[in-house]
Order: sequence, then C-alpha cells, then structure tokens
Amino acid sequence: MSRNPLSTLGRFLRWTIRASYHDRDFLKLTDGIEGIVSRALSIATIAVIIVATVDLILILSNQLFSSPVGFFNSSLQDIFGSLLSILIALEILENITAYLRKHVVQVELVVATSLTAVARKIIILDLSKIDGLELIGLGLAILALSASYWLIRQANHSYPSPNQHHTETASPQPRTQDDDSDFL
Repeated sequence: MSRNPLSTLGRFLRWTIRASYHDRDFLKLTDGIEGIVSRALSIATIAVIIVATVDLILILSNQLFSSPVGFFNSSLQDIFGSLLSILIALEILENITAYLRKHVVQVELVVATSLTAVARKIIILDLSKIDGLELIGLGLAILALSASYWLIRQANHSYPSPNQHHTETASPQPRTQDDDSDFL
C-alpha cells in the first residue's frame, strides 16, 4: 500500500500546527527534529573526518615515497594545516555528541575549538599575502578567545555543575607558612 507523499506531508504539517498549540506535543516534536538533525550532523562530520584523514595519508605517503626520499616537497605548513583541520573536525564532532548526550551546548568546548581554528589559521598564515589589519584582527581574536576560555574555566572550577560530585572537606585546611613558598 503506497501513500501519496503530498498527502503524508499534508498530514504531518497539520499535526505540527496542532502540536504547536500544546506545549508538551510541540516540545516532543522539536526534540525529535533536534535529534535527527544532530545525528545527521554527526554522520556528516564523521564522513568529513574520514575523507580528510585518507587525504592526509595519501599526501603524506606521496611526499615520503617520492624523490628526494625522506623530505617533504610541499611545505610543512600545509601538512600541519591538514592535521589541525582534522583535529577541529574531531572537536566539532565532540561538540555534537556532547549535545546529543546532555542536550546542553558546552561553551568551554566551543571556545577551545575556536582557539584551535585560529591557531590553525596562524600556522598556515602566509605573511606575504596578509596585511597589518588582518594580523591585528587575528591577534584580537586570540586575546578575546583566550580571555573567554580562561573566564569559563574559572567559572567552571568555582561553581561546579550540580551533576559533579564534590570531594572537598566541609572546612578548609588552614594555610601554613610552607604554602607561601609556592608563590616565590
């Protein structure tokens, strides 16, 4: 028994409109769509990681086994750029899977991924093709992301999430004179 796709789409749209009037049904719908999109993004990211890794292996093997043996004919900047691109893709996949597990965007991980992306940009940077304004912009981006990361780390350590277990004692240990030697 085959159904008309337009009829099925029409029923789905009517159900969606009716569900939007009831919070619980609408939230169930959005959660379902969110899950489908997150899984699709995960699969797409995995495909990108596999293709990029195979591409990097082919480039490295071509460089290693071509003449002169043992020396890279292309610049190391391109190879490191490819490695960091794969690392960024892995971090993006971690962002997506963390979202699937906890339904929360982990800002610390997003900022760390952004720092890696800016570091990649700097590593592959061709100084002959860049102007001073772009270099200043990269510097400001690094400062802003670094400060953001530090602030987020401080906040996460100062105010742990309710899911984390505390191992601290009820009363803090008194400081001794030996504790000050760490700062000298």
